[in-house]
Amino acid sequence: MLADRAAEPFGPPGIVVHAAGLNARQPWEAVTDAAWDAQIEAMLAAPFFLSRLLLPAMRERGWGRVLNIASLQSVRAMPDSIPYGAAKGGVAQLTRAMAEAWGRFGITCNAIALGFFPTGLTAPVFADTARAERLAVQTCLGRNGRLEDLQGAALFLCSPAADYMTGQVLFVDGGFTAK
Repeated sequence: MLADRAAEPFGPPGIVVHAAGLNARQPWEAVTDAAWDAQIEAMLAAPFFLSRLLLPAMRERGWGRVLNIASLQSVRAMPDSIPYGAAKGGVAQLTRAMAEAWGRFGITCNAIALGFFPTGLTAPVFADTARAERLAVQTCLGRNGRLEDLQGAALFLCSPAADYMTGQVLFVDGGFTAK
């Protein structure tokens, strides 16, 4: 079983981060059933089912952290991303629902909603320099994210400093959603 294998090196995990993502970037007419299912399964179903597998040990310990990776598209539509946006919108609600269900066991569930960061998933966006610059200008800070910009938020939400924070979606987007 996956939970047993995860526990082998250091004991049962107390923190789980759900960071899987894929975005086919297709116009709505081109979205197949398989493309829809793949995106919903990877970004919405997997966080629930994996967390459910790891929950018993966290519950027994009386402490745990679930950190979901959401997106700007949790609250804002982008072109050619209907399945991605639907999944990430679902991640925001899943985070709140997990917090409500599991908080009584000492488990917090939060999400970080990412702006534009250079990753494998966003490579097509950053390959178009003009497009990447247009996105940077849309932020309050005038730049796209750097991976190190995520460290503080992730460490905070997984630490005892966030003991009284659950069901929240923290936007790490350079102010993209504020502008």
